[in-house]
Amino acid sequence: MNAPTLIVMAAGMGSRYGGLKQIDPVTEQGEIIIDFSLYDALMAGFEEVVFIIKKEMEKDVRALMDGGAGRRVNIKYAYQDIAEVPAGFAVPEGREKPWGTGHAVLAAKALVDGPFAVINSDDYYGPAAYQLMHEYLMGASDDDMLRYAMVAYRLANTVTEHGSVARGICRIDGSGNLAGIDERLKVARRDGGIAYEDENGEWVGVPAEQPVSMNFWGFTKSFMGELESGLSDFFENDVPQNPQKAEYLLPRIVDRLLAEGRAAVNVMESDDRWYGVTYKEDKAQVMAAMQSLKDRGLYPEKLWR
Repeated sequence: MNAPTLIVMAAGMGSRYGGLKQIDPVTEQGEIIIDFSLYDALMAGFEEVVFIIKKEMEKDVRALMDGGAGRRVNIKYAYQDIAEVPAGFAVPEGREKPWGTGHAVLAAKALVDGPFAVINSDDYYGPAAYQLMHEYLMGASDDDMLRYAMVAYRLANTVTEHGSVARGICRIDGSGNLAGIDERLKVARRDGGIAYEDENGEWVGVPAEQPVSMNFWGFTKSFMGELESGLSDFFENDVPQNPQKAEYLLPRIVDRLLAEGRAAVNVMESDDRWYGVTYKEDKAQVMAAMQSLKDRGLYPEKLWR
C-alpha cells in the first residue's frame, strides 16, 4: 500500500479575519500555523504533502515552504479554480466564492495514489491527531464499506473567546463510528457555558465535552471517486438554489455516504487543544500558546533549522 499523503486546504481567504491568515506568522521566528502542523505530521510519519491553493498564492506559499518545511517534507501543489466545473455546467454570473472543501480536495486527485488525510491550513490540531490518523491510514482499506476516519475534539477546546464560530457537532454510535454531523453555524461562549443559536434565534446549550469536527479527515483513495461522482449532482441540485453561495462541503458528502449506508467513519478523539485565528483578536492568544508549547519542549525553538 502507498504511504499516506497529507492534503492541506489553503485556498480559502479568512473573511472574518480580514486577510490571508494562512501565511500570517504566529511566532517571533516567523513560523505560521501550518509549520506546526507539518512538523507534527512529519514526526507522525507523513512524508508527502499536497497543498491546495489558489494559483495567485503560489509565489508566496512556495517562498514560505521552500525556506522551511520544504527542506524536510516533499510538498506538491494543486490549485482550486472556480472555473473547474463538471462538463455541461457553468459558473453562475457574479459568482466569486470558491466551491467548498469537497471541490478543493478533488483538485488534488492526480497527486494522490493511496490513503490520505485532510486538514485546514489555519488550524493547529496538536501532535496526537497526526499520530492517530497516520496509524489508522497505514492499515486502512475498504471492504463491504468505505472505511474512513476523522479526529474529533472536545467542543470546549475549540471555541474562541472573541466571537462565534461554526462547528460540526458529532453524533457517535456505540461502536465509536460517526453517526452524523449537525452543522451549527453560530456557536459561542454564553453565560458560563457554550451554546449554539438555532433557526429560531434561540440559544441551545451544548456540553463542553461534546465531540466536534474540525475538518481533520482520513480517507482511502476511493473517496476521490466519491467526490467526483457527487460533484455533478451538486451542480445540478444545489447550485441552482443558491448560485452565489452553495458549497460542496466534506462533512455533507460524508453525511450522505453515511445516510446511504455505504461508509463507516471511525472517530478518534483528541484531548489536545485546538488553536486557530478566526478573528484578529485571536492572534495574540495563538502566539502565546505556540511559545508556551516551545517552552514546554514540545517543539524546538526554531522548527526548521
